[in-house]
Amino acid sequence: MTQPPPPPPQQPPQGGGFGPPQDQPPQTPPPAAGPDLGKSPQPGYGYPQAPQAPQAPQAPPPAAPQNPPQPPAGYGYPQGAPAPQPPQTPQAPPGYGYPGQQPGPYGQPQQAPYGQPGYGQPGFGQPGYGQQPGYGYPQQTMPHPPQAGQPGGGKKLNAQMLIIVAAVVAIALIIGGGVWYASSGKDDGKKDDTASSSGGTGGTDDGNGGTTSGKEKAPSDPSAKVLFQVPAPEVKNDSTVVVSGSWLTDKAYVKSGIARIVGYDRDKGGELWKIPLAGPVCQASRHVTDDNLTAVLYQPAMPTKADPSHGCSQIALIDLDAGKRLWTKTVKTGDQLINFDNITLSGKTVAVGSTSGGAAFDVSGKLLWSPKPADSCYDAGYGGGDKLVAVRKCGSYDQRQLHIQTIDPKSGKVISEYKMTEGIEYASIVSTNPLVVAADVGDSAGDGSGISDFFSIDGETGKLRTRISAPGEQFAARCEGITRVEACNLLAVGNDRLYLPTEEHDGTGKYSQTNEIVAFDLATGKQTGQRADAGDGYTISPLRMDGGNLIAYKRPPYDKGGQVVSISGTGFKETTLLQNPATDAVRDVETSMSPEYSEFLYADGHLFMSKVYASKRSTVRDKEYLAVGFGTS
Repeated sequence: MTQPPPPPPQQPPQGGGFGPPQDQPPQTPPPAAGPDLGKSPQPGYGYPQAPQAPQAPQAPPPAAPQNPPQPPAGYGYPQGAPAPQPPQTPQAPPGYGYPGQQPGPYGQPQQAPYGQPGYGQPGFGQPGYGQQPGYGYPQQTMPHPPQAGQPGGGKKLNAQMLIIVAAVVAIALIIGGGVWYASSGKDDGKKDDTASSSGGTGGTDDGNGGTTSGKEKAPSDPSAKVLFQVPAPEVKNDSTVVVSGSWLTDKAYVKSGIARIVGYDRDKGGELWKIPLAGPVCQASRHVTDDNLTAVLYQPAMPTKADPSHGCSQIALIDLDAGKRLWTKTVKTGDQLINFDNITLSGKTVAVGSTSGGAAFDVSGKLLWSPKPADSCYDAGYGGGDKLVAVRKCGSYDQRQLHIQTIDPKSGKVISEYKMTEGIEYASIVSTNPLVVAADVGDSAGDGSGISDFFSIDGETGKLRTRISAPGEQFAARCEGITRVEACNLLAVGNDRLYLPTEEHDGTGKYSQTNEIVAFDLATGKQTGQRADAGDGYTISPLRMDGGNLIAYKRPPYDKGGQVVSISGTGFKETTLLQNPATDAVRDVETSMSPEYSEFLYADGHLFMSKVYASKRSTVRDKEYLAVGFGTS
């Protein structure tokens, strides 16, 4: 196969930056049915079916109404529109910083993984060094970027095409880099800056199925302005470099660049400090300690054409207040450095996972545990935050069993364990408290989301509370789960509920597309009946919890600015916290970054959006940005 690799997932629409949108006349869509918001969960759980071909990501919609791809008949999209183009088979080119080593999001073993994540956990890991096909690390494909003229978020790539992609993705093993990762927000009372999948109920129980209100208050005037823009870094040799990771403190907006981490003034954007790194960031923890410490994985040297990958072996603790790297650690198996796939933080413990096993350090730098060569199972990854949860893999690929273990973050001792049905190869930790796990059981999601079911588990006993069926054609949340077990986005957990967005469908207005957020009870698995409507032309995505309230982002239609809203946990009343400008120039920049493929952080009247890949521009266009900040007055 000699086809070129797809473009990076963070490219804005053509003519992006601060130029006018390139609108096209819309077609009149016939009415179609929306998702079944009242569908109850299906019986049983687990479905130990053989893994199928993975699904690839779908490009997020742009702002202007265009001719949408043709979806399955009857589901909320105009009929007679042109069908989406077949995917291009990626081939990882040699060169500087291309992130091919780490398998991409949403996939299956030795096949093209889901190209998100993340988030998200897109794709916000790098499994597999020298493993045999079917056993170790899946390979990566790059997530497809939002493309101009593709509204409505059409369906993902089909499995047949992805099988073809699988034949060439092994080339990615020779390339270094990181993986997509989507992060959002900051949990109330917790230092968790990607709380789109954060655990914890937050707030105090009000006795009515919700909790007390959060800290985010509506300003007298929610109208926002652009506070600053961070220019996209220069990238050499037509390559793509991972710039995953962003955090928010009381003073700084912190963002990864190319082999560096930079703290910016939250209001003016000036550099407060800069931490140089020897190589690009591979993974960044979405969690932060109470004293603003976080952790990253990075390469020990810059990639070159001759040596495009140095592995993700460097574990660093970062002080986000002081702007310092406190320490860097590595772990060996024999004489070989272990290249890790994911990193997280729980309390004072930094934990990393891989197919070679897991390791953990105290924030003081003390090694707490490391892989044991004699183990027949291994910790593929960890979920952090309030608690520490391991995804432990046992058995060969065709007889895999996942053990979901709540562990003591200081000793690694297992507190409770839930064994998933044999045959489920990958799982993602959506929340550690309450414990919620996502999996694509039997590869039945069919949309590249990596999710067919959620498992609500009692973290104290390890018993299954309930299973929630979340058909991919109805719900828009995403998880990777292949190597980055926390790479979930477009969802939130709080009030002992799971909040999910529906897929887009026809709205009530002419040419309008829209969606909703619905809630599931984590004790019963049933929908609560609560629903937050995006409004005609908008699509709504959960970002994080704020006490008992849900913070969500509304991606705008072609003639309006985006919004951040707070949704009360009890009555589901929406309150606007921030309203972005509707000018063409600002909207073009805003819509070049989407919740599916970018990092979103909101706090205290500030909204920050940033990309997770940097690449050399293939065409001459207006200025591109690594990050943009909005704020109310």
